[in-house]
Amino acid sequence: MSRAGAVLERGRWAARAYAGYDAATVDRIVRAVARAAASGAAGHAALAVAESGLGVPAHQELAGHACSSGVAKVHVGADLVTPVGDGRTVSVPRPAGLILALTPATGAPVAAAYHMVLLAAMTRNAIVVRPHPSVARSCAEAVRALAGAAVEAGAPDGAIQVADDDGLLGDPRVDLVLAAGDEEEVRAAYRSGVPALGLGPGNAPVLVDGTADPRAAAGHIVASASFDNGLSRAAESVLIVPEAAADALVAALRAAGAYPLGAAEADRVRELLPEAVGRDAVWIAERAGARVPAGTRLLLAPMPLAVPEDPLTGPTRCPVLGVVRVPSAARGIAAARAVLRVAGAGHTAAIHSADPEAIMTYAAALPAAQVRVNEGAALDAAGRPHPFLIGPRGPLEPADLVRWTRFPGAKAPIDPWTAPRGPVPGYPVASNLAGEPGTPRTAASVLRSGAASASP
Repeated sequence: MSRAGAVLERGRWAARAYAGYDAATVDRIVRAVARAAASGAAGHAALAVAESGLGVPAHQELAGHACSSGVAKVHVGADLVTPVGDGRTVSVPRPAGLILALTPATGAPVAAAYHMVLLAAMTRNAIVVRPHPSVARSCAEAVRALAGAAVEAGAPDGAIQVADDDGLLGDPRVDLVLAAGDEEEVRAAYRSGVPALGLGPGNAPVLVDGTADPRAAAGHIVASASFDNGLSRAAESVLIVPEAAADALVAALRAAGAYPLGAAEADRVRELLPEAVGRDAVWIAERAGARVPAGTRLLLAPMPLAVPEDPLTGPTRCPVLGVVRVPSAARGIAAARAVLRVAGAGHTAAIHSADPEAIMTYAAALPAAQVRVNEGAALDAAGRPHPFLIGPRGPLEPADLVRWTRFPGAKAPIDPWTAPRGPVPGYPVASNLAGEPGTPRTAASVLRSGAASASP
């Protein structure tokens, strides 16, 4: 059996065992996994940035907390284990089975792994995380820490695993793929023949109309678009502002730490974009020959139109924000739609406005799963990262990983799930392999051997 096959067989064994767990046991496992993720967030973020050379450790640590204790807090009490009845129909939740999670190369990849592992744990799914090669070691270390916590709390062997084999995608033993990589990887997941949820990158347009408070809008935009050096998958990509409000907004943006580039400087920055991914604003400006104040957080690049030919219209993955001036808010909506046609449709958009009708018009017109109002596209008003794994229905949630069996009935007559009795047995090993070097016999030895294999 291949290495990939062994991982999947172990995962399917764990999925079958975990599918029978009761809500109380699942809750205990989820809490243990969330604690392990939160306690390791700083170290795992630092390791990921050191490994990839991209991003800001403190910002990726914030994302790690948001995707561990933050996710657990949001979904506390969300019981997707116990059958429920509404007086006419009984609904029995069932896990999808074995999930393959493809993590991104940028945009807090460890936090993305935390998020997907936690949702799998909440819904009694087994999960195999396949990290991007550029962050393979850091993600593997993080996932194994969560796996150890899960086993200690009573999860079966193999409920949380990590593997780096490309042959996993398309294997019929996988029941669901969560694809949080780039657009090509998302498309590959949909072509794999296995049910998939594409959690691709965003390309958020942000409209600031004449009713918005320019100072407040500027503060949110600079903090959000520069977060993790622009790597957040939900970060603003193009700023759209009516001419009548543009000068006041640009002045407020400058005061908040942004630097407006001249036309020639912006052209040089366009040429640098491929090598500017994950770099800070001062680094980019220096290489473009632009003299900016120390501490500059964001570069503003003027754009005549939002068109596919301009690289600023697509996600830049760095703290460079294209700026389009439009004659009216209505034209601004058209520009925002143009941005999402280029990339990021179905992900995120943002608007700063004091006009409820304008907000509704904007939100209804855009093909975005979430529209942030008077806050950053990537950060909330308090500076906390928003969920950035966006599926077809909005932010990825536990319910996306559950299947339901329904039958007529006034109420659920019994709870068919039970707590494990006694210690959770280890993953079964063929008798002819017992005692062979490297062959695990218990949950603890499985995890120890996995950690050892990841050591440099």
